[in-house]
Amino acid sequence: MLSLRNYHDDLIAHSHDHPQLVFGLKGLLEFEIAGRASCIGEQGLAVIPSTTHHACASTTGSQCLVLDLPSESWVRENLGHHAERSLRLLDQPDTLRLAPAQQSLVAWLARSPINDSVIAAQGTVLLLASLADGHEALREQCGLPLAAIDAFIDRHLPYPLQVADLARIAGLSVARLHARFLHETGKTPMEYVRQRRLHHAEALLHETPLPVGEIAARVGYTSQSAFTAALVRVRGCTPRMLRRELRDKMND
Repeated sequence: MLSLRNYHDDLIAHSHDHPQLVFGLKGLLEFEIAGRASCIGEQGLAVIPSTTHHACASTTGSQCLVLDLPSESWVRENLGHHAERSLRLLDQPDTLRLAPAQQSLVAWLARSPINDSVIAAQGTVLLLASLADGHEALREQCGLPLAAIDAFIDRHLPYPLQVADLARIAGLSVARLHARFLHETGKTPMEYVRQRRLHHAEALLHETPLPVGEIAARVGYTSQSAFTAALVRVRGCTPRMLRRELRDKMND
């Protein structure tokens, strides 16, 4: 029932006649479940109901704990009063963010001999029971999946990004993501993206001899002048001035 799986950039696309839960451990796994795009990283959970077509791949590599659910009768026999809520969880495609205690349980099971049938069965019961009572509130109780969002932004730095791209990773509506970003970071989603672009640009100015125009393109600015204007607005200096300042500090 439980297995550790490593995903790469080979696309997997299929469906199966049992529900499946995919728990993120390392890296970022991109999903499309019933036509809905999402991503899961550490603390992420993808819910794939039985017979639901889904596709996944990871361009940078991802490790996940995968739970292939037995029959509905098995769930009813082993989950007791948690059974109905567990079955409701398994009934709809979804991506969720685990609470820290739940992720600790996932990590512990990933280190356990899950090829042992007793450990696999008891681990499945523990996972389902921990999710049964709280899965509807998981998105609100836990913070934004900033590690997964950062990884997505970093992988797509040269390209245009929309708030909707980040919303699907967080499993939220655009409006809800905007509100959560303001509450948790003090920034709008696009302000956060711009901050990350400039963070990488400063590193390239400091660590490489790349021309300013190439750096601008690498971090997603359509022109050197647009990059310069953004840096002046945030740091009060041009890219060349900042490069000189960073090198002077290094030589002090």
